[in-house]
Amino acid sequence: MLRIGEYQVFSFVENRFYLDGGMMFGVVPKTMWEKMIPPNEKNLIPMDVNLFLLKYKNKNILLDAGFGDTLNDKERKLYTLYTPSTLDVGLLNFGVRPEDIDMVIFSHMHADHGCGAIKKDENGRETLRFPRAKHFVQKREWEEATHPDERTKAAYLLDHIQILAQSSALEIVEGEAEILSGLRIKNTGGHTPGHQGVFLEGNGEKLIYYADIIPTTAHLRTAYVASIDLNPRETMKIKKEIIPFCLEKGCYVAFDHDLKVKIGKLKIVNEKVVAEPIVS
Repeated sequence: MLRIGEYQVFSFVENRFYLDGGMMFGVVPKTMWEKMIPPNEKNLIPMDVNLFLLKYKNKNILLDAGFGDTLNDKERKLYTLYTPSTLDVGLLNFGVRPEDIDMVIFSHMHADHGCGAIKKDENGRETLRFPRAKHFVQKREWEEATHPDERTKAAYLLDHIQILAQSSALEIVEGEAEILSGLRIKNTGGHTPGHQGVFLEGNGEKLIYYADIIPTTAHLRTAYVASIDLNPRETMKIKKEIIPFCLEKGCYVAFDHDLKVKIGKLKIVNEKVVAEPIVS
């Protein structure tokens, strides 16, 4: 557990999936990235789905929702998911039930970040997993998610997340907004046009969660950008801004897909930016 002002920050792994290593590192040669995350015989690398729970006064805030358990066999095969979701159990380990969640902040609506907000009821119908929660998403991201094209439709799985649109739980945000005292969200773009980052600040401490802009510690280098990013140059620009900021201000950084470092603090070692593990 990490404390940022009046916020308690908890992390847990909702699931693990496997992606093509080349896809996760774009133009970076395999001879370079495989030293950091070794692939299997199919060139797939493991990715943890790290979720972050914030406790603030009497509120529970979840940063992203993982895959959840509504994906069908074809969808699970697409994402190379071998194990069931631990979303409900992970929350319960911190004394929180789905109905106790007050807010869900989506970095973006790709399946590994958004589908966990949906569950099946006793009749097999999909419904909200967090019935009391407001679900925050950027306007541009919601437009992209609900109107996917041939390139993006496999990432969004619209059949599941559209349940949100049929409820009053969806909170559409444009640009930057303060959700609670010390908790801000900001549109970053890059990975998707409506991707957003989370800033948490209190008592002189700061934490950022930039999700798939910096998905693992291996992506701290500017050019290490996934080929699935819709605007990779924008991702690089954001990293050139936020990483020096974190180094200067001593920010904690939360990683959404790293296997070992869930939250780290950045430092320079041998002229390279690395993350010192804080929560692993």
